[in-house]
Amino acid sequence: MTKITVAKGDGIGPEIMDATLDILLSAGAKLEIDEIEVGEKVYLAGNTSGISAESWDIIRRNKVFLKAPITTPQGGGYKSLNVTTRKFLGLYSNVRPCRSMHPFVSTKHPIMDIVIVRENEEDLYAGIEHQQTDEVVQCLKLISRPGCEKIVRYAFEYAKQQNRKKVTCFTKDNIMKQTDGLFHQVFDEIAKEYPEIENEHWIIDIGAAKMADTPEAFDVIVMPNLYGDVLSDVAAQITGSVGLAGSANIGEECSMFEAIHGSAPRRAGQNVANPSGLLQGAIMMLNHIGQTDIAEKVQNAWLKTLEDGLHTYDIYKEGISKEKLGTKEFAKAVISNLGKMPSVLNPVSYANNSALNLPKYKRKPSARKVLEGVDVFVQWNGTNANELADIVKHMENYNLKLSMITNRGIKVWPEGFKETFCTDHWRCRFKPVEASVLTKASIVDLLTNAIHLNIDTIKTENLYSFDGKTGYSLGQGQ
Repeated sequence: MTKITVAKGDGIGPEIMDATLDILLSAGAKLEIDEIEVGEKVYLAGNTSGISAESWDIIRRNKVFLKAPITTPQGGGYKSLNVTTRKFLGLYSNVRPCRSMHPFVSTKHPIMDIVIVRENEEDLYAGIEHQQTDEVVQCLKLISRPGCEKIVRYAFEYAKQQNRKKVTCFTKDNIMKQTDGLFHQVFDEIAKEYPEIENEHWIIDIGAAKMADTPEAFDVIVMPNLYGDVLSDVAAQITGSVGLAGSANIGEECSMFEAIHGSAPRRAGQNVANPSGLLQGAIMMLNHIGQTDIAEKVQNAWLKTLEDGLHTYDIYKEGISKEKLGTKEFAKAVISNLGKMPSVLNPVSYANNSALNLPKYKRKPSARKVLEGVDVFVQWNGTNANELADIVKHMENYNLKLSMITNRGIKVWPEGFKETFCTDHWRCRFKPVEASVLTKASIVDLLTNAIHLNIDTIKTENLYSFDGKTGYSLGQGQ
């Protein structure tokens, strides 16, 4: 018997959770359920995180969390509970299988069986944003070596466990050479440890186009957080319906399982919602906790139900479907098929799956870190970069000289183009004079000069090299 935490959520959540639990328990799942309340009611009661401290205690005690979709109220001040849960519990891996059910669910891609493994904790989802000037806001994209190593290794171990043949990495490292560059670098390093599994890398834009056009070319795809969020929904939709896709969020200690779709409040209380997405998440949960025989029984019964043409409204199609069922009736149909096997769709077998081998991250020795300059970001309402250069040059000191100014990343001084549109947000790069050793004291002196000159400095970024490798980007056009 495994004790799990269950949240029925908002909108269609309670209906699809009841249907899912009915199926699991009818199949013989050995579950003890602790139910908690999260989401809209908790938010509107004054808790901006959408979950109480007592509920956190239950989730952390049980380690396994089955969650229905929730509604985050519109407006400022409310943080996404999904993102918060993933980060608080260290759920670094988001796994979303996307498989076509042709010919029983209409799709343009009858041969499609891919799994998207999405990094789940960092990237732009760190949610660190600032308004810096009247015209410019910033969002920090954070990519860490531990985050990259854990998710890439998970992707290869998952492929190994599931007898899949290839792992593909999607990044945009032709533009984001430091952040996405690190993800690609770690992918190449870890891929060498799995010579039996084919590996490849695609730039995200053409990779996404290829996935949407020819998904059969891919098997397991591993991506940073934002790309994985977007493309897992795209992949689920082109299989036939987002409503069929489940999601597993896996950490070193805890796990959370859910549907990938939202709470669909317009469909709430009508007994029409498709419980399949949450059911798929629950099947992944059963596999995770070792109840593989029950997971196999439920999955094959679900496949048989789709084969029988018993469909909810979202996938019902004349000429393919035989009967349109409500949420409760669909669950009863799956239950009646427990113990039966599909005859056209490939039945699943989980009995021989080995456990994932996921070693804890080991920190590497520190690199030799050398300070090589500083970027000083300035708010200035002028438009001529040459005029700004004449002003900020007065900040220079014995150790630091102005070397470049950019605006929104593009070099505008020296030798900028008059056609370049500039905002009020300027990056002024200062580098040490030749053969001098840069100290942080000289950066403090530089900023002190800015105060005396009434130059509006809004942030600084120190520029470092690590073991001789440059750790910062050049200006575009530099």
